[in-house]
Amino acid sequence: MTPFGDYFDFEMPSDPMGIIAMPGTEQLAKKIDRYLIEWYNAKKKASRKRYIDKDTFLISAVFPRFTTGDAKAMISETVRGIDLYIICDVGSYNVTYNMYGHAVFMSPDDHFADLKRVISAAGGKPNRITVIMPMLYGGRQHRRNARESLDCAMMLQELHAMGVKELITFDAHDPRVQNATPLMGFDNFFPTYQMLKALANRDEELVFDKNHFMIVSPDEGAMGRNIYYASVLGLDLGMYYKRRDYSTVVNGRNTIVAHEYIGNSVMGMDVFVADDIVATGDSIIHLAKDLKMRGANRIFILATFALFTEGIDKFDAAYKEGLIEGVISTNLTYTIKELKSRKWYIEADMSKYIAYIVSACNQSKSVSTLLEPVGKINELISRINSRKK
Repeated sequence: MTPFGDYFDFEMPSDPMGIIAMPGTEQLAKKIDRYLIEWYNAKKKASRKRYIDKDTFLISAVFPRFTTGDAKAMISETVRGIDLYIICDVGSYNVTYNMYGHAVFMSPDDHFADLKRVISAAGGKPNRITVIMPMLYGGRQHRRNARESLDCAMMLQELHAMGVKELITFDAHDPRVQNATPLMGFDNFFPTYQMLKALANRDEELVFDKNHFMIVSPDEGAMGRNIYYASVLGLDLGMYYKRRDYSTVVNGRNTIVAHEYIGNSVMGMDVFVADDIVATGDSIIHLAKDLKMRGANRIFILATFALFTEGIDKFDAAYKEGLIEGVISTNLTYTIKELKSRKWYIEADMSKYIAYIVSACNQSKSVSTLLEPVGKINELISRINSRKK
């Protein structure tokens, strides 16, 4: 570990940089900024060179709206010649604006429109623009199966046309969508280490070995991330596949008839199930019931984005019933305040990790160690398992 962090030694910004927090990302942006300023001041103190004093990298931007709902973006200070990082959370549904006398909740479309507005307000003056969009806009509408839109690909092409040099995202539903803009940088990071660390810090009874723990994929689409967990942790892997009724469509999808399990017995095992998104939670709770019927011990759900689109009552009930032991997620997108008080919810703070990413990109350093934290995961697992010896 270096004096400044876990991944690499912090260097002073090679180019002046600034961070704009879009509506709904202010809390996350402040945490990221706090790490960067802490490292900056420590490096400045240790260096013989004279560096300017800085107390923040944050740049103020506002998004006023007319009573009709029309909007604009205004940046309060110069961005000429800087590396500009814009943090945008398209899932921040708690942000509202007034339109015709009514409070309207911002949708992903509204957030993306504001992102384009602030890029337009920059007027092409920054040295380079990097968009940090943890949850990819239109990420689940990434491929065409019929006469339907390609929202995510269109978004990437629009940003590229507006001069964005790189987009940073997390756990993209299908990272192959980056093929839509092959000349724009696209980095897809995973919070694997941070979520495992958060789980380990919360539960000291965990033992990651084949006699106590097992990975289960909730469906075919999540196999990639669950294979990764099983490979890195050296655990057995099981999976469910969704048997669907292709004659019936509900909310744009074929209804699920049953979840069929394939794999070793889960009898007496602690299990965790990893996915990118938990939305309503119906499928994951149904899966937990089935695992319990098969004799599973404790069940942990890992989701990069825990959206809880229909509230958390059903998760409260599932925890009380003993179906789930915990839901581990990140602060990469908005989560309701009530989660903080729930014993079953475990949050992995990603602000320090993003600060590393911003610093590496500004210095044009390789992000390989950030993209592939196998070494750090192995150290973590060794530390966890040694607690029981």
